[in-house]
Amino acid sequence: MHSLPPTTTFRSRPLAFWIAVLACSASTGAQAQTALAMTDDADRGSPSTTAMQESPVETSEQRWNLHFQTTYVGQHKNPFSAPYTGPQSLIPSTENGYTWTATVFFGLRLWQGAEFYVNPEVVVGDPFSHLFGLASIQNGEIQKNGGTKPKGYWARAFLRQTFDLGGETVRAEDDANQLASNYQTRRVVLTLGKVTQTDLFEKSSYANDPRTQFLNWALITHGAWDYAADARAYTIGAAGEFYWDEWAFRAGRYMEPQVANGSKLNYNLERYHGDVVEVQHDHTLNGLPGLVRVLAFRNRTFAGNYLDAIEAAKQTGTTPDVTSVRKDAAKIGYGVSFEQRLSDDIGVFARGSSANDRIEEYAFTEIDNALSAGVAIKGTRWQRPQDVFGVAVSTAGLNRQHRAYLAAGGLGGFLGDGQLKHYARENILEAYYNYQVLKGVQISPDFQIIDNSGYNADRHGPVYIFGVRFHVGI
Repeated sequence: MHSLPPTTTFRSRPLAFWIAVLACSASTGAQAQTALAMTDDADRGSPSTTAMQESPVETSEQRWNLHFQTTYVGQHKNPFSAPYTGPQSLIPSTENGYTWTATVFFGLRLWQGAEFYVNPEVVVGDPFSHLFGLASIQNGEIQKNGGTKPKGYWARAFLRQTFDLGGETVRAEDDANQLASNYQTRRVVLTLGKVTQTDLFEKSSYANDPRTQFLNWALITHGAWDYAADARAYTIGAAGEFYWDEWAFRAGRYMEPQVANGSKLNYNLERYHGDVVEVQHDHTLNGLPGLVRVLAFRNRTFAGNYLDAIEAAKQTGTTPDVTSVRKDAAKIGYGVSFEQRLSDDIGVFARGSSANDRIEEYAFTEIDNALSAGVAIKGTRWQRPQDVFGVAVSTAGLNRQHRAYLAAGGLGGFLGDGQLKHYARENILEAYYNYQVLKGVQISPDFQIIDNSGYNADRHGPVYIFGVRFHVGI
């Protein structure tokens, strides 16, 4: 287990200030009275217990369904002061960026308990600074191999088989990647095919979907979870889930990309893979639902070791290059998360994660350890019950060997200021307001503050990012 570095404050603002902001935000909605329903399952891969309705009034099973989503995110970055800029730095001048995605969700029931889903998708986008300079990347819709020309692809194609084992009966309603069905609280679920791992693992009610919730990569899942995925965040594999009343156990194995952050997956699943396990316990606190999850992962990839790169550079008198020392390697990490409803309209969440610091980032982002927390509040108190206001903070860090590699001038998947004389944690605050225009049509102003971009106190900023998101789900 790697402990977090001692520097855990914003350089320009103390972390205690942002924690106070969260506390004040939670208290503003303390008298709200209607049911909390903040998850939008338009981009989810499996039904969650929290999304199901108890005491079903229907027994029919939906044969097929069809859903659609489209999301546009536009963002503007204010200029900030920086004494120098490296080959993979966040550009200090003003920048504008955007993404647009559109997805069709088709589901078909094959036989008893078996469902097949397929999601064709198109994407176009232009990120800040060619996607360099941040570990806590500002837009969860951006893809590593995106571009300004629309690209179509198959996002998901998977089979889900459910075996009921008893317990209470609950109903999952018609939704994207979910046929209306009755399930039992004791069951086994097998999922096989192309998905994104966050469809099944660390599926937070409040911070999981950048199309309706927080946008920043550090807030949509565990920051240090280098989960197996291609450059679009999808992968192929299999997972099993075992539900027993308030307990859930999940395990899966998925394909890694052929090279770090690459577009093509490696089909040699026996040799190269991403393994993940998760245990979840649901509970009630003062009659309100909550849960705790513990996740662990182990990735087997053809990846570089930061210490090997530094030693090789010393021998040759060159700048370290982690891509030149790649070999079969294993990366291990863990994450713990908590979420809790505080009232009918207020929910909070917190996450903590860490991974070993020797092996290069391979499929997610350059975060070795992270803490995050946030709150989501429905707008019932101000007569907007379908609206949601969310605010969250995150602090991300690098462990010692990764830090030494960047300080020696090495380039990572996203970072590379050419030097790192004064390391500092990369800290963010994000706030959004999800305004429902019509049913299924939402506009969300979004605001982010990022301190110490690329973990570099010399380029601390802060960076101010203003955005707007337009989302339609049918």
